[in-house]
Amino acid sequence: MAAILSNLRNTVIAGVVLTVLMVVVVVSMTGEGGPAGHAYWTFVMRWLHVISGVMWIGLLWYFNFVQIPNMPNIPDEHKPAIGKVIAPAALFWFRWGAMATIVTGLLVATMNGYVLEALMLGSDGVAKHTAIGIGMWMGIIMWFNVWFVIWPNQKKALGIVEASAEEKAAAGRTAMLFSRTNTLLSFPMLYAMVSAQNIY
Repeated sequence: MAAILSNLRNTVIAGVVLTVLMVVVVVSMTGEGGPAGHAYWTFVMRWLHVISGVMWIGLLWYFNFVQIPNMPNIPDEHKPAIGKVIAPAALFWFRWGAMATIVTGLLVATMNGYVLEALMLGSDGVAKHTAIGIGMWMGIIMWFNVWFVIWPNQKKALGIVEASAEEKAAAGRTAMLFSRTNTLLSFPMLYAMVSAQNIY
């Protein structure tokens, strides 16, 4: 067991294998829920969407609830470890989690046949499409912020790209403010997504 849990790659592989075994057991016991038909593969895409979203929003909240508030408490000699090792790794998973969330979300909406109705905020008068559409647009805005504002500014702030001390400070503040914007949007976005599946 230690060989599995001491290596992240092995842990992830074991998690996927365990998931497959669980599906096999449930299908064999109930005769339902197996990989047959459009509904099952739409569900699998939604599952991937949720996993991606957990990665993305989990890291967004890590930055805003843990890293940013505690940076002033870290002694100066230890700060390079955050900026040179932890933050770049977290930002890698953060931005690709955002990309995977958007792609899988649009695929789920397409597979379910409501992508245009949702993007047009329920122009067909269906409340579920309005709710999911609001969530989708908030998610798209958040994704845009990650890729086109936060990440370019973080590259400057962390010294990944060349920037003066003044540019680094300004870039760090811009990245933080847009990260806080995404944190603000994450609450209504998640409400819209979950309500569309459970209320309407």
